[in-house]
Amino acid sequence: MKMNKKHKESLIGLQVLHTFVIRRRRHHRHRFFPLLSAATGCLLLLFALLSFLSPPLFTDRRPRHLSLLNTSVYDGIVDVEMNVEGENVFRVPMNGGSIGRELWSSKESGLFYGCSNASHDFITAETNTEPNRYLLIEASGGLNQQRTGITDAVVAAYILNAHLVVPMLDKKSFWKDSSNFSEIFDVAWFKTSLSKDVKIVQELPHEAGNVVTMRVPRKCDPECYRTRILPKFNEKHVQAVRLTKFDYRLSNRLDVDLQKLRCRVNYHALKYTDPILEMGRKLTDRMRMKSKHFVALHVRYESDMLAFSGCYYGGGEKEIKELGVIRKRWASLPTKNPDKERKNGKCPLSPEEVGLMLRALGFGSDVHMYVASGEVYGGDETLAPLKALFPNFHTKESLASKEELAEFSPYSSRMAALDFIVCDESDVFVANNNGNMARILAGRRRYFGHKPTIRPNARKLYRLFHDRHRMGWYGFASQVRKSQVGFMGEPDEVKPGKGTVFHENPQTCICEKYSEAKDNANNGRHDKDELPSQDEQVSPDTSYNEYSSGF
Repeated sequence: MKMNKKHKESLIGLQVLHTFVIRRRRHHRHRFFPLLSAATGCLLLLFALLSFLSPPLFTDRRPRHLSLLNTSVYDGIVDVEMNVEGENVFRVPMNGGSIGRELWSSKESGLFYGCSNASHDFITAETNTEPNRYLLIEASGGLNQQRTGITDAVVAAYILNAHLVVPMLDKKSFWKDSSNFSEIFDVAWFKTSLSKDVKIVQELPHEAGNVVTMRVPRKCDPECYRTRILPKFNEKHVQAVRLTKFDYRLSNRLDVDLQKLRCRVNYHALKYTDPILEMGRKLTDRMRMKSKHFVALHVRYESDMLAFSGCYYGGGEKEIKELGVIRKRWASLPTKNPDKERKNGKCPLSPEEVGLMLRALGFGSDVHMYVASGEVYGGDETLAPLKALFPNFHTKESLASKEELAEFSPYSSRMAALDFIVCDESDVFVANNNGNMARILAGRRRYFGHKPTIRPNARKLYRLFHDRHRMGWYGFASQVRKSQVGFMGEPDEVKPGKGTVFHENPQTCICEKYSEAKDNANNGRHDKDELPSQDEQVSPDTSYNEYSSGF
């Protein structure tokens, strides 16, 4: 390491003095020995002082992967020590500060309500259903991917003028859950609430004849169903068609009555069984006992998600090897450039990054947080920074005893359903990815009153996290708030269009309450929908996301 000018001058002076003394020590050994000792000691002390005060000649400012070594709390500051020797400390305030907006609700949420009643032109099941025509579906993936399949299956049965057999659930996917439909959802309620829309039977009658098994393409529209599926029912001895891997097999763009049928299924007919609902409500009540308001976070940082994303999270060869093995589950999954994926906002935020985003948005360390997650990749070490930022950290396992969870814990879908219920009832829901649970909960929370739902704007946040050590906390927080405009779950935040998933933005099923003042201001622009019926104003029933190859 190079020495600076001050260091060199000190050493030169020391050497000169030392040489001078040595030359004369033969003649004046006894006279100069005390003087030599004193002078040498002073110069050494001066050299040590200069070394301590002088700044280093070089400073390493290369970007580093975000990683916390140590966190401590003092004087209202969370001190985050970065994994870079000599790097400046990034100081995060304990409180959220004043950000000029309400954290727990939207000012405009009271102007909207869910509306999914059928129109007068909707043909009821009694008239629409052919007597000897049955549709069977196999819903694939995890719980919420299955939920989208079940919702779309009801609409597909209506399009095909067929009875719907109670759907079969995937038992072979990554989650390996052996649960049947009736062990997760209330079958009797499902049938009764949809009785005017589609006739639903528990199982295929013995006299139904041959069953044709096939698969429809993704986002198949009504004409696609009529062209591909209806002819099968006209084949000899065929009265039933089974559609496999049924997820996202129905177009996002349907006519109003079919979209509203989707909403009646998803938001009213799919209700969990009583044991799941009861346990979910207990967990929610226990969160409310701890705090008037709480945030629910779906971390979605499990190994399968990280592997599917194709992103790199700083774990070295060990991470690359472990996630690479998991990626082999998807034979057709293309190789991805991790840096490009992150720059394009395709990578889930780490728990640390989610915590910093929430602090920047105004959520202080006193906020109670419910975390919905499977087994987080990296375990407690990965979660430690988030817990340091939000010490009031709760999970279903911390809120309930092993005995209370015993009937649910062997089944991933039932455990997922408990998480869904608490997330749905939270004051603010934070989704860390754009998967099935995030989409369904975002749509559900819009339908039932536009409760705040925060989705990280990962494309813009990537650069902020990458450069945060250069801007300081307040500059960082200001930029985070700007980046999150349009990602906070406000009404009219998401516009329908290409790529929009109906389950995430069920705009056809969201009506605006009549307001004379607003109507005059907008010159009669909005529709004067009648106020919601008592049935539509009831609290939502309640479900969890996973994905599979159809993520």
